[in-house]
Amino acid sequence: MSIANPTHDETMTALVTWVLDAGLNGTAFEQLLENLCLGLVNAGVPLMRVNFTMRAHHPEIGAFFYRWKREDGITHEKFQRTNSNDVHEDWRASPLYHLIKGNDHELRCKITASEKPYKFPILYDLEDQGGTDYFATRVEFPDQSASNQGDGVQSPMGLLVSWASDGPDGFSDIDLADIRAVTKPLALTLKSNSNYNMATDLLSAYLGADAGGRVMSGDYARGSLESIEAVILYFDLQSFTKLSEALDGSDLIDLLNDYFGSVVPIIEARGGNVLKFMGDGILAIFAKDKIPAAELTAIRTICDISKEVDVINTRRQADGLAHTGFSIAVHSGDVLYGNIGSSSRLDFTVIGPAVNTAARLMGMCSLVDQTVIVAANVARPIIALRDDLVSLGQYRLRGVADRQELFTLD
Repeated sequence: MSIANPTHDETMTALVTWVLDAGLNGTAFEQLLENLCLGLVNAGVPLMRVNFTMRAHHPEIGAFFYRWKREDGITHEKFQRTNSNDVHEDWRASPLYHLIKGNDHELRCKITASEKPYKFPILYDLEDQGGTDYFATRVEFPDQSASNQGDGVQSPMGLLVSWASDGPDGFSDIDLADIRAVTKPLALTLKSNSNYNMATDLLSAYLGADAGGRVMSGDYARGSLESIEAVILYFDLQSFTKLSEALDGSDLIDLLNDYFGSVVPIIEARGGNVLKFMGDGILAIFAKDKIPAAELTAIRTICDISKEVDVINTRRQADGLAHTGFSIAVHSGDVLYGNIGSSSRLDFTVIGPAVNTAARLMGMCSLVDQTVIVAANVARPIIALRDDLVSLGQYRLRGVADRQELFTLD
């Protein structure tokens, strides 16, 4: 926007061009929306407040919300995803809900005494803030699947924007034309940027942060493997077969989510990467190139998990819910880390003898009646630092040539 003394049309053309360039450059949402609003104000649009809302493809986040105010700039928040179809009364009474439930893509409400009583409560709030006009716009991102259709709680995939003015006469026809001129370029830019963020979030949620980051950086060729040294951790819930026979499906899933929802953050907080869920089990690694004290970190993680499971069991027992114990096995060694599978279905995981040995160690928990089994190559390097590591003696493991000394935590 470097034109000397630009005309109004030149200013708007430059603003639209900047918005599209921002999409190509991956400009952060906050900066994009802040500059867009200021650009419209500089073009003469009397904006007081603008709200931007987009749905999110994320297991926990339902939508992103950004608000710009002329005096305060940009703020934003995330709305948690809900499985409920109940519609909150405040949302049902909003102009945006009315907009997405109808066939229109625009909604305008003048905020003047002659328009009272207002159809929407928000108009009274805006009037108290000096608002004189309200304009809402909707841009859908057509798709693909029935799940894209909005329910009573969430809008269809797309962009919802509400524009509020405090100009003496509200928005002029030229102001509305300027808003319309930037709306679709803005939606395209936000869609472009959000698609990248969505892919990053989903890959992180389904593959783990490290594996997801590797895939996003281009590491997705079948057979692409890297040899790394890692501590391998297997976590397993006890008596799961018995529980699965006693509980109905929804209660069983709630139980898994309760335990996994607490265990996974503990592993990740200490730098571990959760690679997969295997029924009632978890496979995670602590890569030694990123965690120099990986053995000690793994043991501390086990202690944190043990305390947290006690908390979960106390709570679930008090609530009359099924509860259970856990088993953990840890082993250390070289693993192959990368993509394995078919041309149409890949898994980002670890393989190798060390992984197999860790699985065999998990099977020893019940045989030696211990919750935790620690391999000697994890325990020996740190035993001087952990006097709670106790040797259980040497055992033969199925499929493993040499005897293995096993440890547990006292």
